[in-house]
Amino acid sequence: MNPLHIGIIGGGPAGQMAAITAARAGHRVTLLEKNEKLGKKLYITGKGRCNITNDSGRDGFFANVIHNPRFLYSAYAAFSQRDMMSFLEENGCPVKVERGQRVFPVSDKSSDVQRALDRALHNAGVQVRLNTVVKSIAVANGSVNGLQTSEGFLPFDRVILTTGGVSYPSTGSTGEGFGMLATLGHTITELHPSLVPLETEEAWPFALSGLTLKNVCLTAKRGNKTIYSQQGEMLLTHFGVSGPLVLTASAYIADNPKGVRLFIDLKPAILEEELHARLRRLVEENPKKAVGGAFSGILPTRLLDAVLEQADIAPWQTAATFTKEQRQALVNALKGMPLTVKGTRPFSEAVVTRGGVKVQEVNPSTMESKLVSGLFLAGEVLDVDAFTGGFNLQIAWSTGVLAGGNV
Repeated sequence: MNPLHIGIIGGGPAGQMAAITAARAGHRVTLLEKNEKLGKKLYITGKGRCNITNDSGRDGFFANVIHNPRFLYSAYAAFSQRDMMSFLEENGCPVKVERGQRVFPVSDKSSDVQRALDRALHNAGVQVRLNTVVKSIAVANGSVNGLQTSEGFLPFDRVILTTGGVSYPSTGSTGEGFGMLATLGHTITELHPSLVPLETEEAWPFALSGLTLKNVCLTAKRGNKTIYSQQGEMLLTHFGVSGPLVLTASAYIADNPKGVRLFIDLKPAILEEELHARLRRLVEENPKKAVGGAFSGILPTRLLDAVLEQADIAPWQTAATFTKEQRQALVNALKGMPLTVKGTRPFSEAVVTRGGVKVQEVNPSTMESKLVSGLFLAGEVLDVDAFTGGFNLQIAWSTGVLAGGNV
């Protein structure tokens, strides 16, 4: 086989893995990145620790892919979570598995993941060109023949496009890849921010901004239909809600978030009957106290005030005058503090982009475009996305390897 000259647009996770794989197969590879360094988005994943993947096996991986999981069968077969973990270990970055099967570098430094990729790129002989902007993909007779860049025209035999989505644009994910592909006839499905904080109509979270709610249950409903319900941790903010539970919930409602109702069970481990008994006991023990003081052990003071307001109970009302109907209203609020979603936060705060290149226009066995010969696609530019926990990065690693291995 004669070595080909492969041009890769975008030096994120998918692009770097595609470059390493293609170069290891004996091809001449040039990786073009518009930023001043590779893997800019990697540095901020996992709060700077880099949640590399999720050690949940094949079933766990596909259970966490939200859109078009079947499209990824060949990519996963080409490169699994364990393959990625081994790759990093072999390139000097030992890894560890934490709660939820999340995989991180032992050092807790995302820079060590990038260093391992840099090492592999260097050892494979990949030429990296930083601060290079790709303007368009050149096509002749239905086949790729090069790239028009900020440094002029560069001829290539094959091109792999891995420009990412439009989330965290400060890292370089600004969507120009979608424009290039649309020009070539590819369909770009509607783009939405996903794994993103939510803005609420109600203002009570604003006053409690910064308060973390631990061991609560968050339920999302559209009309009477429950879309999502899970127990864990969330955060109240100056615009609404965030945190792990909320980011996951956003993935279920990203296409149409407005008007979705959220309910926070602040006491998921306690049955309603037990709450009634506890409130009755507190009233009996503190008849002369204001209810705000009598019930102070139930919740943090500021949160209790918000819950009492939701139940239409004045915190200064004496416990002795607390009625059965008020107790039911308070239990209802504790077991389902309501919020209405106004919308999501912008793409700049989203972990991942929902939408992208229509997967029916891409060969799932090779990642080659069905519209343009010699053009391959990988990573977040494709219309596939997953929940938090390292699954989206694994999609990038796997599709990058499959594309790089099939050029």
